[in-house]
Amino acid sequence: MDNLIFSLEATIPVFLLIVLGYFFEKVHILDKDLANKMNRFAFQIALPVLVFQDLAQQDFSKAWNGKYVLFCFVVTLTSIGIAFILSLPIHDKAERGEFIQATYRSSAAILGLAFILNIYGTSGMAPLMIIGTVPLYNVAAVVILTLTSSEKKEGAIKQSLIGILTNPILIGIVVGLFWSVCHLPYPIIFGKVVQSVANLATPLSLIAMGAAFEFHSMGRVWKQTIVATFMKLVGFVALFMPLAIRMGFRNSYLVALLVMMGSATTVSSYVMAINMHHKGELSAAVVSLTTLVSAFTLTMWLFIMKSHGWI
Repeated sequence: MDNLIFSLEATIPVFLLIVLGYFFEKVHILDKDLANKMNRFAFQIALPVLVFQDLAQQDFSKAWNGKYVLFCFVVTLTSIGIAFILSLPIHDKAERGEFIQATYRSSAAILGLAFILNIYGTSGMAPLMIIGTVPLYNVAAVVILTLTSSEKKEGAIKQSLIGILTNPILIGIVVGLFWSVCHLPYPIIFGKVVQSVANLATPLSLIAMGAAFEFHSMGRVWKQTIVATFMKLVGFVALFMPLAIRMGFRNSYLVALLVMMGSATTVSSYVMAINMHHKGELSAAVVSLTTLVSAFTLTMWLFIMKSHGWI
């Protein structure tokens, strides 16, 4: 029972904030425009400050784990390969691209930080997981959507690389690691301001996610949606988590990996699909279904991991 309570306490508050944001939008306290601005502030300011805060106050030699970053990268790359193989029966080329992206791409930054903060009180290994996954997420998404798009977009890969180099969260990680390595001073007044901004990250981003959320009918793509959802929330975790455990990863390392492999598909996958001349129908359906079902699957995985003493 204690393990179940632990799992529920880790997941339910996160999803209740998303539900709260959705409710606020429906009663017109928030609107889509404000939600998008909140989301932009959280992504560009609050989340980068949060990861900077945690890294800047750590000893770099203790914070860095090359084996873990490499594991995140290899698992993500392998997941993309599996998603590609599963997409082969889909006849529509553009739809195949959407399927691949929606199947492998998690909401690593927002949900990852939210879950680890909820359990451990710090961002833990989320920054290292982000380093190993987010650049690959974006590069792969642009390549896949460009190759499967009905309209070819000039310079898309170049623009993606520029976007990665200017990604606010990755900048926060780099600056935090630099601060730690150089042992720069961390004055009390400065630390309190940073703490105040960092505290906004999780609730603001989750409420904004809920306010911007829309339900979409699966319609004709229900088969592809179910396959993508199963792999996103169950399949990849079942495949790779035993390997991670065998390699000795525990606690916040495993929680970050769980989010990387088994959290809901990020809303940005839908936005990117639309902007790169795809219909977005399949992307929207997978985002909707994975967001709903992940409340149960993440609780299940946390319960299993806690019961075995891995977290």
